[in-house]
Amino acid sequence: MNFFLETLQVLLLSIWYNVESFIYFFVPMKKKNIAGEVVLITGSGSGIGRLMAQEFAALGTVLVLWDINQEGMKETAKLAKQSGASRVHSYLCDCSDKNEVYRVADQVKREVGDVSILVNNAGIVTGKKFMEAPDSLIEKTVEVNTMSHFWTYKAFLPAMIANNHGHLVSIASSAGLIGVNGLADYCASKFAAVGFAESVGLELLAIGKDGVKTTIVCPYFINTGMFDGCQTKWPRLLPILKPDYVAKKIIDAVLTDQVFLLMPRSMYLITALKNILPMKQGLLLGQYLGAFNLMDTFKGRSKKQE
Repeated sequence: MNFFLETLQVLLLSIWYNVESFIYFFVPMKKKNIAGEVVLITGSGSGIGRLMAQEFAALGTVLVLWDINQEGMKETAKLAKQSGASRVHSYLCDCSDKNEVYRVADQVKREVGDVSILVNNAGIVTGKKFMEAPDSLIEKTVEVNTMSHFWTYKAFLPAMIANNHGHLVSIASSAGLIGVNGLADYCASKFAAVGFAESVGLELLAIGKDGVKTTIVCPYFINTGMFDGCQTKWPRLLPILKPDYVAKKIIDAVLTDQVFLLMPRSMYLITALKNILPMKQGLLLGQYLGAFNLMDTFKGRSKKQE
């Protein structure tokens, strides 16, 4: 194809894709049926992980729960069964340990079958400024928030590729798109998670495996206890998100094959401005939005857990 024809094709398709997006802004997209799909959720013993398990359960899926909190998983399993899950399987797994991820993944494949929807949700935060954070906590943050995604993909993606069917869901953060004062290690881990998920998604498209979908979720702070104490400067513009709302939006994004989900909607504009504004103006916007002081009152959970 010559330069002129290829350029014309890009322009015409660009116009169509924009028209299509405009239409979907008013007309809801058709949701896919995931009844019977095997859904694995890491960090499912509490918070968003538990709520997503209940939402997936109501859709008739087979649930596989991973967490380091046995009691939390038991409660999630009970709630998932009440919500309509066809089957629920729970496994203790420290997602920061590569060998344990591979061992438990093999057990899941033997006892349950191939995972077709993988939700990487497990996450931790130190809440300390970079120079005050112990090396061990920085390493743990990267191991849980980033490296665990590598190991779960390695474990479960081959079957999805073979079947050209599946869905990879990365629960990242708005802190994976915009740097935040006092969250250097957390931001680094979430930036990496976003880049990893996006790149693997492109690899799948490049080899023709368009049946394996990717959804990357980047929410602002969620009221689950993980960021207890943090206060938002402008609650109407950047509200602390309600967990139920976030869980439902994530499930809707999966059912409609949405690639990027940012919450609240103002994050789409803020992220775009960050990428086009001059540096000084970007810093001014960051100060205005409170990005320099978000972590000043951080308390977090009394006991950090996945």
